[in-house]
Amino acid sequence: MKTVEFNTRFKPADDTFIIGKAVAMITPPVGQDYWLFRVKLFKDQAIIAFPKFGTIGIGFAIEDEDWNTNLPYSVCPEQLYDHIKANKKYDEISKEDCIQAIKLVIKHSIAFMSKGNGKPSRKYQRVAC
Repeated sequence: MKTVEFNTRFKPADDTFIIGKAVAMITPPVGQDYWLFRVKLFKDQAIIAFPKFGTIGIGFAIEDEDWNTNLPYSVCPEQLYDHIKANKKYDEISKEDCIQAIKLVIKHSIAFMSKGNGKPSRKYQRVAC
């Protein structure tokens, strides 16, 4: 059984700016140290969940093959894995372990986005898988 870790020292990036009447958002500093929740998989690799563009993005902590490969938590776990698997890094990490880790961080992302009431608003409900 995999364990979810919570980053109690997490500080969100300044990624939203107001310019006149417009709002501009930039990609936060996505990387192995920018996460709300993570599930360690093998050595230095983990599945992480982090704030991005008003939602929660999920991806690998270390992205050697394809930088900034992540998707919102509202994507089905299998589809999310297929999108990020190029960054798995180690052959010892199985698809099953990744999907289990993705499901765990999705569960906590839903709770985070619903602000603890356990019922995400319509805006954040997951698509049917």
